[in-house]
Amino acid sequence: MKINIFAVATTLASINVPAMAQISVQTPWLRETPPASQVGAGYGTLVNRGREEDRLLGGTTAVADRVEVHRMSMDGGVMRMRPVDGGLAVPADGNVVLKPGSYHLMLMGLKQPLKRGAVVPLTLRFAKAGAVKVRFRVEAIAYQPAGGEHGHH
Repeated sequence: MKINIFAVATTLASINVPAMAQISVQTPWLRETPPASQVGAGYGTLVNRGREEDRLLGGTTAVADRVEVHRMSMDGGVMRMRPVDGGLAVPADGNVVLKPGSYHLMLMGLKQPLKRGAVVPLTLRFAKAGAVKVRFRVEAIAYQPAGGEHGHH
């Protein structure tokens, strides 16, 4: 059986495959919580090695009812925390830092306390990359990642 290489190459080249974002999370961590806390917070650096912007929409975990993307800001000396409508943009070939006092994950309706040293699986949901499974380590309340986290929003 003869195969026409040119015909096969032309057919393969004509298939329209969308460019998928290549998302990872560097230094993922959750802040330890007091025993009665109903909410927890998650941090890390979202890295997009893809050629298109993606958006973090939220996530899921077995330890909380839901995972939302929030932003903390100061407004006239008052700290405000609000969900990020439409998801958090992660630029093409760029990153976004989730850190205390800024963008972060909120674990709402905790089913158990987050205890230092534990590893908690989360599945983050992105508009283009889809589900990304990440293991977050629970750190002390005063924890700060080594070297500081840098990036842009």
